[in-house]
Amino acid sequence: MPEPLFLFRGFCTAPAFLQVGWRMGIYNTVVRYIGLEFFHRANVTVSVAAVATALSAEPLGLSLDAIKWALMFWALMVVYICYSRYLSRAFLNQGKSRGQREKVVIYGAGSAGAQLAYYLQQNGLVLPAAFVDDDESKHGTMVKGVQVYSPVDLDYIVPDIGISRILLAVPSSSLRRRKEIIQSLEKFPVHIQTIPDFRDLVSGNARIDDIREIPLADLMGRPAVPPKPDLLHACIQNKIVLVTGAGGSIGSELCHQIVQLGVRKLLLLDICEPSLYRVEKDLSRFCADGGLDCEVIPLLGSVCDEKRIGGILESWKVSTIYHAAAYKHVPMVEQNLLQGISNNALGTFRLAMAACNAGVESFVLISTDKAVRPTSVMGASKRVAELILQAIQKNCRTTRYCMVRFGNVLESSGSVVPLFREQIRRGGPVTVTHRDIVRYFMTIQEAAELVIQAGSMAKGGDVFVLDMGDPVRIRDLATRMIMLAGLTLRDEKNPGGDIEIQYTGLRPGEKLFEELLVGRNASGTEHPRIMRAIESFIPFSELEIILKKLADAVDRHDCAVARDLLLEAVDSYQPEKVISDWLWQTSAPEQPRIRVEKVTKISPYRESKTDLSNGRNDQFDIN
Repeated sequence: MPEPLFLFRGFCTAPAFLQVGWRMGIYNTVVRYIGLEFFHRANVTVSVAAVATALSAEPLGLSLDAIKWALMFWALMVVYICYSRYLSRAFLNQGKSRGQREKVVIYGAGSAGAQLAYYLQQNGLVLPAAFVDDDESKHGTMVKGVQVYSPVDLDYIVPDIGISRILLAVPSSSLRRRKEIIQSLEKFPVHIQTIPDFRDLVSGNARIDDIREIPLADLMGRPAVPPKPDLLHACIQNKIVLVTGAGGSIGSELCHQIVQLGVRKLLLLDICEPSLYRVEKDLSRFCADGGLDCEVIPLLGSVCDEKRIGGILESWKVSTIYHAAAYKHVPMVEQNLLQGISNNALGTFRLAMAACNAGVESFVLISTDKAVRPTSVMGASKRVAELILQAIQKNCRTTRYCMVRFGNVLESSGSVVPLFREQIRRGGPVTVTHRDIVRYFMTIQEAAELVIQAGSMAKGGDVFVLDMGDPVRIRDLATRMIMLAGLTLRDEKNPGGDIEIQYTGLRPGEKLFEELLVGRNASGTEHPRIMRAIESFIPFSELEIILKKLADAVDRHDCAVARDLLLEAVDSYQPEKVISDWLWQTSAPEQPRIRVEKVTKISPYRESKTDLSNGRNDQFDIN
């Protein structure tokens, strides 16, 4: 080719190449993060330049030589532009050498697994060494340059390659299947983590590379029953709702669900200023991001403050109350006996009376399985709270009272789960009170949904019991959490293990087994996971005397009398042999700190049932 013609073609091609390349972002792309989209942009740029090259050779028509020249130019430039940058990216992204990078296995070679591998490869600190998938058609294939194996191959992959973590990338699998996968991986000494579930990914609340610890709900493997929309909206839509204890674990989750159900105004009541501030900010941001038309009103105060409560209910004309305010930590309440009674029992009484006087439509008490045959002040005070609502319902027809009783909530404040995680993070030991202790568990979201639905089914004085599934042995829960952290249990069989479980003994007021029913009578409801219990109660005239004496004992700081009165009100209460209240033990050492004799007097009304919807319409004076 004559040199002048070559220079002419270059002169004609270069401007077109530079202009199109600049517009396509060839020259301002960050090389470290280029992907397949760069290959597309480079192709467009080089193709335009190749056409310009061919036309510069034969302005009036394309010859075969011009086409050959253009194709050769196109191929050389694509190779040069793309491979030079991809090689540069590989050099920049290598970070640590492959031998130094942490090696992980991704369980799930689908779309989520492929995206996770890409993110990890870009990060440069973690090396996806293998994929594992249940689909036999994928075995032996390559995804993102990583080979896919069968789950049975993990027996040699983990030790041979030196795997430190297994990442679950199965966001759309069922809860039952996830539990099966986790159980199959527990035998490997690796840390098991997961990516968010499918709903979080679709809603935009999480990303593929948002690697998390295994949710404890996955260990339980109990699928949640979808809520019924009509039950969720009945007591909330276009109404003014008050949530007490709004800053707590259950209260804050209730609030987040309520704002999504068309509530007109949501009143948040809490005695703890930091908790109230946090939940109000979270809800305001949540409503703004979701375009929800709901006014959120934070109110500092205690349910024991009669004037404050009465003023709130009258000023906002509250329609529904979810009463979640309570002192719930068993040893803490046992050691602060009078405060537990004052808040859990007397506070509920004052709030329930104010609700009746203000004409509140629905009142839902969040109760606990510890109220059934209680051995703690916390459980006994919550049982008294239940008895209060049952007694008031007999005389109040303006308000429908009900109580929802369930067990422990995963990840709630004071739960064993965050405690175990912190102990494992520190290297142990993990403390369990007793080798045989068992508890019922459910997730916070599930508990809040069932509470809202149960409140909508109330006829008056109902005791609703949530189906908690099978009880969980706390020792087994601790063991599985240790295994999932990639550590081994240190015991007699394995003295060289990483973390030991220490048994500290039952704490004051704690018992081995929890129950959900006082009696044996329970009937089904329109929701498959909610039962209606048929239980005894105390008439208001008798209970009111006990409550007045309780209030007097609290005012006089008399723990012995207060516990006597709990024994009188709750037939099945079996307290500790000593009163554990700190102040009582310090200020009244001469007082007999032996178990108070059980009151044997049984009210003739104790066999009355909880169908109280046909009572009188008497109104009470709070005093």
